[in-house]
Amino acid sequence: MHSPHPSPLVNDIHSALNATRVAAIHQPRSLTEILAIIADAAQRGLPVAICGGRHAMGSQQFASDAVLLDMRHMRRVLAFDAAAGLVEAEAGIEWPELIDYLEAAPTPEGGQRWSIRQKQTGADRLSLGGCLSANIHGRGLQMRPFIDDVEAFTLVDAHGRVQTCSRTSNPELFSLAIGGYGLFGVIASVTLRLAPRRTMRRDVMLLELDELMPAFEARIAAGYAFGDFQFAIDPDSADFMQRGVFSCYVPVGDTIAPDAAAKELSEQDWRDLLLLAHTDKTRAFECYARHYLATNGQHYRSDRLQQSTYLDGYHGEIDRALGHCGSEVIGELYVPRERLAGFMRAAAADFRQHGVDLIYGTVRLIERDTESFLPWAREDYACVIFNLHTPHTADGIEATHRAFRRLIDLAIAREGSFYLTYARAANAAQVKACYPRFADFLDAKRRYDPHERFQSNWYRHYAALFANAPAELAA
Repeated sequence: MHSPHPSPLVNDIHSALNATRVAAIHQPRSLTEILAIIADAAQRGLPVAICGGRHAMGSQQFASDAVLLDMRHMRRVLAFDAAAGLVEAEAGIEWPELIDYLEAAPTPEGGQRWSIRQKQTGADRLSLGGCLSANIHGRGLQMRPFIDDVEAFTLVDAHGRVQTCSRTSNPELFSLAIGGYGLFGVIASVTLRLAPRRTMRRDVMLLELDELMPAFEARIAAGYAFGDFQFAIDPDSADFMQRGVFSCYVPVGDTIAPDAAAKELSEQDWRDLLLLAHTDKTRAFECYARHYLATNGQHYRSDRLQQSTYLDGYHGEIDRALGHCGSEVIGELYVPRERLAGFMRAAAADFRQHGVDLIYGTVRLIERDTESFLPWAREDYACVIFNLHTPHTADGIEATHRAFRRLIDLAIAREGSFYLTYARAANAAQVKACYPRFADFLDAKRRYDPHERFQSNWYRHYAALFANAPAELAA
């Protein structure tokens, strides 16, 4: 077993608001090592937390004074079935390695070239196990959350047993662990359903908000597979959250190669854009729109177009320019598609009234999840992602939490929901409204893990929230 090193203060990468002191950090390299670490923690009476790429902002991957399993050394591809379009990989593998493997994998003469169906956008270095645990989504126009892509997985449970979970083997555990934020055991490997690797053309235009849903519907009818709408972020402009860059991707003949000289933003371009988003929001949107319009008609592979540039530590330069320490905190809200425009107008009015500092925002689509125990996509929704600048002060953090609570109320008023992966801002009534089975989820957690071996600060927060809530909410 890889020996633990002294316990540093761990934190998430993006918001850097989850500094946590752990008891020890282990970096297992095999299933045998995972079993030994869990057995040792149980003998010592210590809880266990599990992390991968460390991008989750709700502290699902950390627990104070817990043994932390850093899964990033378990990153092998274990099996690839080119006939069935399935790949099994260890849970610590990150998207770039998996995409590279599938790109290089040999295929029979004239056989299908496979790749991933979807991944998160905005960052690449996220682990497969973490994606399963958060039940992530990408920007597919007709896709369900990640559970739809999972064929099976292996899990080490709280009793040290290795469980195979699928729709036919341990089906309840399958539905609980996908979107279960690491509370039901250690995901050791995942078998993914793949999609044919295709060539896509990017088509870009500027749209007004009222044009967006008809435009999405037209793109879907025309066979487009991916798309999103990046909206304007300057509250002093009439375009604020009402106008945006609409980019969609349509399959073309696979004999067409990706453009060798495709226009792309460099790392420095991204740094400049991020700084502008904090200091000159209209110019930031203009620069972004100009670039994307210039890429209209370019060709990409269906996996590579989902990859993104993420600049670790990018906020240091911004902090120096602003004169204070801060970061961005993400929130994701869901509303029925026909209610999107009203939600966006109400959110824009709220942001103007309260001086909310919006850095980035996008609209995507999601289809209903009927399989996970704790689904966030309870209907076919429009997804709205807000990235809010947050000064690292008590007042700054609380202002961001209040903004997200108001957004959640706006979504609930329109029969919508929100994503639990980001800031722990929601109150018990909001969680109950959007996740009616949350109390049952907590009960199932204790049933599968009676000693609460697997914990996180996220779990501790919501378990306490519901324990202290009025009886009608905790039921």
